[in-house]
Amino acid sequence: MRLVLVCVLALLAQPAAAGNLRGKLLFLRCASCHDISTTASAKIGPNLKGVVGRPSGSLAGYHYSPAMMQAHLVWNEPTLDRWLTQPNAVVPGTAMGFAGLPSAPDRAAIIAYLRNPAP
Repeated sequence: MRLVLVCVLALLAQPAAAGNLRGKLLFLRCASCHDISTTASAKIGPNLKGVVGRPSGSLAGYHYSPAMMQAHLVWNEPTLDRWLTQPNAVVPGTAMGFAGLPSAPDRAAIIAYLRNPAP
């Protein structure tokens, strides 16, 4: 068990070279509320498959908060970085209960995973 923990921590400490695997591991924080598979429906939050480049509040069949519906954002990399840093600063009144992710390398890894999910 200790060896597994050491290996996971070593992987998380590596820069973007670990790319999607690191992002996939970090995305586990998001997975209780969001899915990223092509076959899954929304959970508490919308499905994030194809989110990079998608307009905010536009996933068909998901009931977004009024704040998100009025945000008129495009989920590109800079916007996702700001969002993952502090969601409420990007969309005041959002229903997303996430304080933010302070680590820029962690945010970059998650965004890379969202752009190109590892199998």
